[in-house]
Amino acid sequence: MIGPTGVGKTEIARRLAKLANSPFLKVEASKFTEVGYVGRDVESMVRDLAEIAIDMVREEKLEEVQEKADLNAEERLLDLLLPAAPAPAASTPGLALVGEDGDSTARTREKLRHQLREGKLDERMVELEVRERSMPAFEIISNQGVEEMDINMKDMLPNLFGQRTKKRKMKVSEAFEYLIQEEESRLIDMDQVTRVAVDRVEQSGIIFLDEIDKIAGRESGHGPDVSREGVQRDILPIVEGTTVNTRYGMVRTDHILFIAAGAFHVSKPSDLIPELQGRFPIRVELKSLTMTDFIAILTEPKSSLVKQYTALLETEGLRLEFTREALDEIAGFAFQVNDATENIGARRLHTIMERVLDEISFDAPDLVDKTVKIDAVYVRKMLSDIVKDQDLSRYIL
Repeated sequence: MIGPTGVGKTEIARRLAKLANSPFLKVEASKFTEVGYVGRDVESMVRDLAEIAIDMVREEKLEEVQEKADLNAEERLLDLLLPAAPAPAASTPGLALVGEDGDSTARTREKLRHQLREGKLDERMVELEVRERSMPAFEIISNQGVEEMDINMKDMLPNLFGQRTKKRKMKVSEAFEYLIQEEESRLIDMDQVTRVAVDRVEQSGIIFLDEIDKIAGRESGHGPDVSREGVQRDILPIVEGTTVNTRYGMVRTDHILFIAAGAFHVSKPSDLIPELQGRFPIRVELKSLTMTDFIAILTEPKSSLVKQYTALLETEGLRLEFTREALDEIAGFAFQVNDATENIGARRLHTIMERVLDEISFDAPDLVDKTVKIDAVYVRKMLSDIVKDQDLSRYIL
């Protein structure tokens, strides 16, 4: 995907992944270095994708067991609030009354259940056995120093220290959340989650390689760019199809969809090594955004900028109204500044809107009139001087 920054390359890939329910990873090609240099190894992108898939499948399984986990947690919490009475010995006189006691306990339990669901017991304290998470000194070091190597000490030495439990007092609301998490982890089969996740990575995973143009330069033989071509050569087998060792087992990359993207305003796709060019046979060029696109971005999405700023200022009790002419002016100024200075696509709208609402945001708490209409005249007043001065707009807009 070739196109200037801010035209929606990443968003297109992200939406594609959402439609296909695929694990999706966005990663910058410039973060990777050739093997032998300090930096991220290209295989780590497949490991990161596997982690995303695990989380994705786990979330799906959580939804399936959510209801049962809630019920189990509720029963365990009621056991804490109303401990079971000790069973009487066989020789104890008055055994005929046991049934009545049982009925009384059941009624009390149901009464407590009703109060629990209504939130009336949230502030009551209960004593709960919680797992104590030990963190040995060398594990702390490993988490800091071996992060990039994708080594996890807990996986290497799973049962060396074991898990101790300790009693802890907490509010009912906190205890309920903790018990739900415990029940969820008990009900989910992580082996099955792992199998499904690895299969999903191999069959429908999507890796979005951004800033591919930053590693497209030819070698100069000196300076910091010495490993650019090496990174390209390391990416080759991953894209073509290889097996990567992850903490969840071996993952084949043959059917993972790789989407490379870059602005290519300095370099061009032909600056990539020929082998890598051949691995990305479909090329799409995205054009710069027009004024019509800017207006659509400002108004159509569920969380458009206009809706975001309106909701933000509502927290100050201020009601914002944008006229159609004001939106046309904002879109026009965004297009003009992109054309005259640097084309940063839709991101320009953020800086333009921030500048337009600068004074209103500052004065919002003190304004007497709590309804403000933003029209074309106001937009021109706030922006025209800055847009005319290119040196100033380069820094402000």
